[in-house]
Amino acid sequence: MRHALAQLRDLTELESKRAAAAVVAANPRSLLAWCALGDHATDTVERYAAYRVGYHRGLDTLRASGWRGSGYVRWADEPNRGFLGCLRGLKAMAEVIGETDEVERIGVFLFQLDPTGSAA
Repeated sequence: MRHALAQLRDLTELESKRAAAAVVAANPRSLLAWCALGDHATDTVERYAAYRVGYHRGLDTLRASGWRGSGYVRWADEPNRGFLGCLRGLKAMAEVIGETDEVERIGVFLFQLDPTGSAA
């Protein structure tokens, strides 16, 4: 899967969107795949939706691992990057559509998860 995601940057815009969607379809629990779909989608709302799904799946994954809504989720720990990437992308798309309260909330949440600022 990582190989397929790495190849997305060498494709055209439409090809990379389709390829990212295929990776998500084959790996629906992969937060990196959802983040890649958000990164390669061609429409703001599609991007927002992909990042939102990845964010919620990430919360489910964190909770299943014992996280209880507080505590660090650092960018330096590679397994967290799909979740944090989705959260970062969601913040960016919320800003594009003018959802300022969401932008603010996500910014605070990102800082709480990783105060180093690496995730933001």
